[in-house]
This record gives sequence, structure tokens and C-alpha cells, in this order.
Amino acid sequence: MRHPGSVIPLPTEQHVPPGAPPFVLTSASRILATDASAPVATYLASVLRRSTGFALPVETALEARPAPAGTNAGHDITLHLDLDDIAGVGAEGYRLETSERGCVITATTNAGLFYGIQSLRQLFPPDLEEHSVRSAAWEAIATSITDRPRFSYRGAMLDVARHFFDATEVCAFLDRIALFKINVLHLHLTDDQGWRISIDGRPELTDVGGSSEVDGGPGGFYTREDFTRIVEHAAAQFITIVPEIDLPGHTNAALASLPELNPSGTAPDSYVGTEVGFSSLDTHSDATWAFLGDVIRDVAAQSPGPWLHFGGDESHATPPDDYREFVGRASRLVAEHGKVPIAWHEAGISSDLAPGTIGQYWSYRVPQDDSADRALSFVRQGGSLILSPADVAYLDMTYDDDSPIGLSWADGPTSVRESYEWEPTTILPEAASAILGVEAPLWTETVRSRADIDYLVFPRLAAVAEIAWSVVPDASERRTWEDFSIRLEAFASRFRALGIRPGGPAVD
Repeated sequence: MRHPGSVIPLPTEQHVPPGAPPFVLTSASRILATDASAPVATYLASVLRRSTGFALPVETALEARPAPAGTNAGHDITLHLDLDDIAGVGAEGYRLETSERGCVITATTNAGLFYGIQSLRQLFPPDLEEHSVRSAAWEAIATSITDRPRFSYRGAMLDVARHFFDATEVCAFLDRIALFKINVLHLHLTDDQGWRISIDGRPELTDVGGSSEVDGGPGGFYTREDFTRIVEHAAAQFITIVPEIDLPGHTNAALASLPELNPSGTAPDSYVGTEVGFSSLDTHSDATWAFLGDVIRDVAAQSPGPWLHFGGDESHATPPDDYREFVGRASRLVAEHGKVPIAWHEAGISSDLAPGTIGQYWSYRVPQDDSADRALSFVRQGGSLILSPADVAYLDMTYDDDSPIGLSWADGPTSVRESYEWEPTTILPEAASAILGVEAPLWTETVRSRADIDYLVFPRLAAVAEIAWSVVPDASERRTWEDFSIRLEAFASRFRALGIRPGGPAVD
């Protein structure tokens, strides 16, 4: 039996009137919207048509309004832009009402309407997610939802450097994560094993650096057309792409591609292993900074979002003083090209970061070594923080000792429950007000296929998405593992309809 309010992430407020007749989608239903919301209405129609087989015409006007009395109004879906925000839901929130009188989603922006659509999808039977026509009673429970996100940055990360995933596979991943109101996809584009993005004037980076991956696979890279396709597909789902060029370590693919980056003038062999910390750019070389100028300029031009990640993690082969100077200069280079710099928390060792540089914390729930001070350095320099504690938010961790893929270095296996039961503000309490958001990374040392991605990402991403979107546990009696586990169990058939075979038990 489906949980009567099985929406993930948990809405801010939801009321389900007992015994109220449901909203019923029929072959006569329409989608009504303003002209400004036509793209969102068209998206909704495409989602609903594929399994219902209904025509679902999209009718737009300067202002979406209910149909006249005596028409099919009770079966229509209305998307309403409330620019005055009468409901008080903010830029990404929405109000969703379903009843026998119809369905209305109200928001101040198209993004809010889009997130309301994701909740509406989950109110219908799971067969809605099938990609072929089904015969079903397309009913959504009568409910009233008022919803808004807790954090503005709600991210997932996909490492395409260690194992490459092409544009079609990345777009499929975007489709999956959009359901959970994720609004950022961080792409880890470069590492020791591969260079995955085309750079004007530097074809060797993809000719050589793009030709390898972990275990000696074929590798691959994104042409400019490929990357544009990813960026545009993401934007259509209100997801921002954050490109990462990892520097100054994790750079063997670049060093193997461009001999002039090596002090000896001789390029190393391509690397197909999984060890870290052995590579480094020559931070004092003019050739290095000419290379970085070309790369940052071109990646910034290909990425319309506000952020550009320059890595900075595990640079063990870079002398400490050189590393400190490098990350400060690299952050300013990113800022000079119009992007807000992001770096892993190690870069906080520098006190000369570009103003507003964002730190991404990847230590544990209980900070290890000097990770807390490094992270807090970003805040002291006017920046904010993205939290990705490895022991609960890293999606590549095994679920248990029987997991066929994944790693376990981050304090052992990570269950779905552990991914759910952590609170961002308790990790660095003194910086609670500086938390921009939460991100769940997937590193791909052991990940070779889309099925592998699904296995490790789901259902744990749903747990992290609820932390990023929903209220703190103390603010709602439903924001508990017990309630989430019921909703997650109800979601199992939806995963099947989506073609996802999640890893681990649905409920730990």
C-alpha cells in the first residue's frame, strides 16, 4: 500500500483531508499555463503522456485561469505564476493542491512550478514513470502542499574522469536526480585517469588525456557540442552544471597530454590505477599558468552557471608552501573569468583566496585532523560552505559488507539510514549560517555502467536530498527516519518503473 503522502523530499507542510475524493487525470484533461510557463507545461505533458497515452493539450494564455463552469475543469492541471508570492514560498517554493475540482500548482518562478511537478508525479501511481502506455486509474490523492527548500544549493556529483560517461548517460542521470529536486550537478571532469572536456587550442588534452580511464578502458571526452547538450538538458530541469578542473594534484592526464607542463619536458605515461596524491603541476612554471589561463577561460565560457570548481584536494606531491600560493592564485584566476570559485576544503590553508570563494567540506561528520580549520578559513575570508561529509554523503561507499561495488575507506560501509540521519549544522556549528548547501558525490573507481550508478546513488541520494530540501527534524514530526523509511518503501515500485535497480535494502 502506498503511503498517503509519499513525497520525497518531505514537503514543508502537507495536509491530506481524510476521505476526500482524489484528482483524476483523464483523456479529456488539459494543462493550463501562462505563456511564460509554456516550457514547464510542455515538460509536464511529456512526463504524463508517455504512460497515460492521453493527448493532454497544453493551453497557454497571458494568465492561466480556471476553465469556465461546465467544462472539464475538474480534470485539468493549472500552472499559475504568482509573481507577488501571496503564498510566501520564495523563489524555489510552490503550492500544490489536488482535489476532485482539479490540480493547481502555484509558484513565483518556473523553477518552483517544476519542483511542484516533481511532487505531483509522486502522488500518481508508480506506473506513471513507465515509458510505454499503461491502463490505470490515474488518480492523485487529494492534498494541499506548501513547500520551499531549506538550502539553495542541493547537489549531486558525478566523477566522469575515472570512468567516462557520455552525454546521453549524463542526461539520463539528470532526469533521475531532478525527481528529488536536486538543482546542481557537479561534474568532476579531470583527474589522473582522464581529461573529459575540449579546450580550444589544446587538442592534446582530449586526444591523449581523454583516451584512458581506470583499468585501461576506452575513455572518452565531451566535444563542445556534447557539453552544450548537457548544460542545456540540465537547465531545462533547473539544474546548474558545476564543472571541476582538479588542480594542482590529480593532474596526470594533463601532464601526459602536454610535455611542456613537466619540468623534465617528458610526459609521463597515462595512468589507469586508483591511487591518489602522486601528481602535481609545476606551480611556478610559466607554461603551467599559460595552460591554466586557457583552460579556465574556456571552461568558464562553456559553463553559464555562476560557479567553477578548481579542486585542490589531495595535492600531496605539491610542496606545502607552493600549494598555499597556488590555490590563492588559482582562485583569483577563476574569479577574473567571472565565476565564483569552489575548492575542496584543503584549499582553506590559504589566507589569500579570492573573496567569496566557496569551500567544499569532505571530511567526516566529526571533523578529522585540520579539516574544520581549513573549512572555516573559507568563511573567515567571506565565503560559504558546501557540505559533503564522506562518511554519510559519499555515494560510492558500500552499503554493507556484501556490496558488489563501491569503496569503504570513509569509516566503513554507509547505510541508507546513516545517509539520512545527520544534520549539516552540527558538523561545523560556528559556521552554520554560512552553509550554502549539501552535495552527495559519486566517485567512479568501481563504477563502469549506468546500472552501477543507479545501484550506488539510489536510494541514498533520496536521503541526502531530503536533508538538503526539507526542514530540520525538530520542525516536523514527520522529518524522521521512521517516516522516511515508509515513504522510501513506497517508492520502491517507482524505482522499478523508472528502470532503476537501487542498491542495498530500501530500509536499513
